[in-house]
Amino acid sequence: MAAPWSGLRARLRKFARPRDPEALPALLHRGRVYVLPTRFGLFFAVLLCAMLMGALNYNNNPALLLALLLAGAGLASLIAAQMQLTGLSVVALDAEPVAAGQPLQVRVHAKAGPERARRGLRVDDDGDSDADARLDLDGGSGQAELSFATQRRGWFELPRLRVSTTRPLGLARAWGYVWADAPLLVYPAPEAHGPPLPAGSGDQVLSRLHPSGDDVHHLRAYRPGDARRAIAWKPSARRDALLVREYEQPLGADVVLDWGQLPAMAYESRIARLARWVDEAERDGRRYRLRLPGQPELGPGSGAQHRHACLRALALLPHG
Repeated sequence: MAAPWSGLRARLRKFARPRDPEALPALLHRGRVYVLPTRFGLFFAVLLCAMLMGALNYNNNPALLLALLLAGAGLASLIAAQMQLTGLSVVALDAEPVAAGQPLQVRVHAKAGPERARRGLRVDDDGDSDADARLDLDGGSGQAELSFATQRRGWFELPRLRVSTTRPLGLARAWGYVWADAPLLVYPAPEAHGPPLPAGSGDQVLSRLHPSGDDVHHLRAYRPGDARRAIAWKPSARRDALLVREYEQPLGADVVLDWGQLPAMAYESRIARLARWVDEAERDGRRYRLRLPGQPELGPGSGAQHRHACLRALALLPHG
């Protein structure tokens, strides 16, 4: 029974607006808000019909009046549910890039005029996955955060999102769709295990503090968690306070992550290895260059922007 209903529902969804991705902001006007009774609303309607028939059959005026009042409340609920969504705008979507295989946390930013309170709003992807979140509009603006599973690198095309509510009485559900033309970036999944970073090229002009370095850089005050063997006991005794040695580890000037220098391996495996090396270089505080076929060299550099530029270039390589 569920399969035919799902098929009918999927066919009806094709007629709902919007039918193609659209630029943001997207305004939910009356022509884009749909309203139907909920299951509770259908039960309420059947109960109301029975009450009306009984009141008319037995000529019971108080029961007839009550039935008409309840019917009026039900109709008002339909209108109120639609008004909860009418005038609401989805103004932006954003997400921090993640590696393929990790959940992508998408933030949906919305705003609405201050003319009425909007409560009980939810955002989901119309049942295509478990993505579902509450949308609170405090002071006329707010956001909802949805989680989507990612499977491959590159641009992640968002599905059509549904904004809905059953307020105020739960008798009717009002909903509208937003299909944002805003693809989000998914980085390539880094290689789980593999060789270490290539040796740096150039003079060893850079250095970083490392607990197992070669030369003592300086002494600093003890911090909770410092290794006991790193404590400088004699200077500590003279200063009457625990001091810890920090070492300096010389590093090569630049690490070159060259696609052409990788050994013979599968296309996607090359991308995964370079993605892992980018992360390792960042973690170690190294400067690095990235050379990809048919593209200008990236770097040398380091930091969040350089990492993003490198991982973006890897993510947007053609799929093999």
